Amino acid sequence: MKKIFLLLPLLSILSCYDVERNCKDFKTGKFKFDYTVDGVKKTTFFERNDSIEIETYDGKTDTSTIRWVNDCEYVLQKKHPKNSLEKKAIDMRILTTSKNSYTFEFGMVGVDEKQRGTVEKLK
Repeated sequence: MKKIFLLLPLLSILSCYDVERNCKDFKTGKFKFDYTVDGVKKTTFFERNDSIEIETYDGKTDTSTIRWVNDCEYVLQKKHPKNSLEKKAIDMRILTTSKNSYTFEFGMVGVDEKQRGTVEKLK
């Protein structure tokens, strides 16, 4: 019984913890995203304003439109898709932020499977 009594204050402190999300700080700017494909580290650079995101990866540049759902969630749609897969919109959701980076999850709209990553804001 004493253990339960001591556990209650700890649980109440932990339940008050709020994840930092200053999403507005990351709506525009230049960013870098590192990821691994088949054991090979790759980097994507992108620049975003309120309505357009231009990304460069593997020497290719691509442009997508942005539709903000709220301050922490937006939908990307390729402007010039080359195939049916690229025609599908991508849902992006910022989960946490820090001073220079944010953690996000993304996936195709309407699909439950999501992936996560961390983006660094460039100066």
